[in-house]
Amino acid sequence: MKLLNVCRVVRRSMSSSTYKENTVNIEGHCINYLKTGEGSHHIICLPGALGTIWSDFKPQIEGLDKTKFTIVAWDPIGYGKSRPPNREFNPRFYHKDAEFSAKLMEVLKIEKYSMLGWSDGGISAMIQAAATPDRVKKLVIWGANAHITDKDMKLYEGIRDTAKWSEKMRTPLEMVYGAEGLRDMMQEWYEALDQIYKKGGDICKKDLLKITAPTLILHGNKDPVVPDEHPVFLDENLKNARLHRFPDGKHNVHLRYATEFNKIVTDFLLHE
Repeated sequence: MKLLNVCRVVRRSMSSSTYKENTVNIEGHCINYLKTGEGSHHIICLPGALGTIWSDFKPQIEGLDKTKFTIVAWDPIGYGKSRPPNREFNPRFYHKDAEFSAKLMEVLKIEKYSMLGWSDGGISAMIQAAATPDRVKKLVIWGANAHITDKDMKLYEGIRDTAKWSEKMRTPLEMVYGAEGLRDMMQEWYEALDQIYKKGGDICKKDLLKITAPTLILHGNKDPVVPDEHPVFLDENLKNARLHRFPDGKHNVHLRYATEFNKIVTDFLLHE
């Protein structure tokens, strides 16, 4: 009961004149989310590692046509305003995010929807699409991978030290978690991935065959975090997928090329 009361207080304090965030208690977790638009095609947006509604999806929330789409974005458990407590990382954290994003849509009484997943969110979106194929209409993923390689671990080793991040990349998340909190969470994130790697590196390869939703894979050819072999692998192993490339794109193509990205996604969701 105490947690439910906290959720109610937070909901009021998060309201804004343009976009209203709310919280809902799901199995004891106070989850922050935003729902906007009145379109018949529902979308849920899953952020990347440590990501939040606004750090990861601002151009999509503001830019996608809300007469055509109803957009749900959320702070996964332990991220952003879905705290306290902070995220507890373990090798199953991708699956937990998939489970609770599905439960959030159930609570909102949205039966069928498409999914937009960036990076870690793309991994969880694939897991969810495999687990609930009757509910996921279409799947859009970018910066995601189904397994972890030796090369990936070397890349993760290079990015786990947040002191080496650019100020542009680091500052928004430090505003959410604090410098020390961000550092500690990234270290725990790395350790969870290292555990997955040491057990063979399979995150969700076995789930790919269960995904029936038409899938759009987007990839920045200059992505410094996700090597090219990953989108190629996904394109080859998903039943109904196509790969779209941004020749000069890096990891955040939806932010860097927001207008183009939104148009491609809109065409895929509504017309393909």
